[in-house]
Amino acid sequence: MSFTLVTAAIAATLFATAGVNAEQHIIRFSNQCGYGTPQLIQGGNVLSTGEDYVSNGPFESAISYLQTGPCLFNGEECLLVEMTIGNPTVPGGGPSVDLSLIPPHAYNVETSFAFWGGTGGCNNTGADCADPTCADAFFTPDETQVQVSCQGDNVRTLL
Repeated sequence: MSFTLVTAAIAATLFATAGVNAEQHIIRFSNQCGYGTPQLIQGGNVLSTGEDYVSNGPFESAISYLQTGPCLFNGEECLLVEMTIGNPTVPGGGPSVDLSLIPPHAYNVETSFAFWGGTGGCNNTGADCADPTCADAFFTPDETQVQVSCQGDNVRTLL
């Protein structure tokens, strides 16, 4: 077998293996209100208005909310979901999601999230905010106990 053929075979094997082990996260919406439009925003860009969003790599510093009418572009006046989702590279460095009612955010509709899929045993771990005084949301920036994290790879998030 020639050197070029062996090199090509090794390269093809490495490429196939990289595809199998690639980091991927899915954000899925389940609007059970019967009204409103989900918004997924990252860096000032609307990435989804209800359809699944797939990130082939870490998905950092994004927000989501259900646009029911009063919400401004960055979720002001509405209950906000904040998320950074990526495979952990250090202990405690995995996906982290939270609900925020820190002003100017305000309760507008029940909102929840949960992790599913991936590794790490995080399925169905999440939070729910069913009223304006819910215990699962930030009301001040120092309430870090309401953040929900996961130490799994390729975790998916249901909003």
